Amino acid sequence: MKYLVLGSSGQIGSVLTKFLIDQKQEVLEFDIARSPQEDLRFPCNEILRQHMMATDFVFFLAFDVGGSRYLKIYQHTFDFLSNNARLMANTFELLRETHMPFVFASSQMSNMSFSTYGVLKALGEYYTRSLNGITVKFWNVYGIEQDLAKAHVITDFVLKARDHQCIDMMTDGTEERQFLYADDCSECLFLLSQFYETLNRNQALHITSFEWVKILDVAGIIAELFPGTVVNPANSMDDVQKGQRNEPDAYILQHWRPRTSLREGIRRIVDHMTKASVQNKR
Repeated sequence: MKYLVLGSSGQIGSVLTKFLIDQKQEVLEFDIARSPQEDLRFPCNEILRQHMMATDFVFFLAFDVGGSRYLKIYQHTFDFLSNNARLMANTFELLRETHMPFVFASSQMSNMSFSTYGVLKALGEYYTRSLNGITVKFWNVYGIEQDLAKAHVITDFVLKARDHQCIDMMTDGTEERQFLYADDCSECLFLLSQFYETLNRNQALHITSFEWVKILDVAGIIAELFPGTVVNPANSMDDVQKGQRNEPDAYILQHWRPRTSLREGIRRIVDHMTKASVQNKR
């Protein structure tokens, strides 16, 4: 089977691309980080059209997004709105023209109307339903990140612990999240593509660990891996999700179950980032 991964250089897309190749699948990559010609914000992208016509299945992961720090600064700006609205309109138009089966990567925040990011993801879900595609809702997928300016919370904490032995938090850490290791997410996406025709289009597909953990406890796990690290919670509460908490639908567990514990996933990231730091100093 031949797959097209839109956003193939991103945190999830890069891991998914490797996973698919390891499964002996053919993969076409597409990401603005690879080439300005692979910019989904511009219409009539002939390269994208050719890729879609040459593939069997599309993973639509591309989005202008980052962790809480990035969203707090940028999600209400014109550029954030414009970038994501344009890339969705252009990509969904080509998916309509080519009739390609596809998965759209949404978020568990898509019902949070106070969040520009959530509203944009909700719009993508409407596009997806109109084309009879599949929407998946990601819950804090974490893994190796290349663009540290958009780093999510686990990467941010690891960098602070590694470089400063001090994790200064943005919040008091009482907010709870569900985290999923990127390798597990990739396996799930691959399986969904295999079951694509039989999946219930009216059933929510929440890709998550189904385990709640406080952000303060995440910081504690990371601090243990860097002896001597101090954790400094802030006084403020979470203002990205504003305390709103969804419960994931367990339907996905009929097809897939996560394998990697949060501690194991964090340990793998710490090992990778520690080795990278040593190599950079040589």
